[in-house]
Amino acid sequence: MDGSEELDGVFRALADPTRRKLLDELFARDGRTLGELESELPMTRFGVMKHLRILEEAGLITTRRQGRSKLHFLNPVPIRLIHDRWVSKYAEPWAAGLSGLKSELETEPAEEESA
Repeated sequence: MDGSEELDGVFRALADPTRRKLLDELFARDGRTLGELESELPMTRFGVMKHLRILEEAGLITTRRQGRSKLHFLNPVPIRLIHDRWVSKYAEPWAAGLSGLKSELETEPAEEESA
């Protein structure tokens, strides 16, 4: 699987609001069990397991067994890769434009006062 196919899986996983809610819950407190995550959502245990499996296949979460429990952890790397590839290249021109505007607005009053 190449990088493009991997990102496709991440985008598909992020497209669902329930999966985004699960990621938010793991961001708030990492290392949660299925039962803890299930208590945050209005759906069955099976439904939560299905969403977690999709997130894990996309590489957005990892799991670790601790005794009889399976803990779920957020993996922010795929989201960072999306940011680096898609968001940052579009944000840079805006940031440069805002920086230029700031400089221009800060120098205008000084020029007007000297006239």
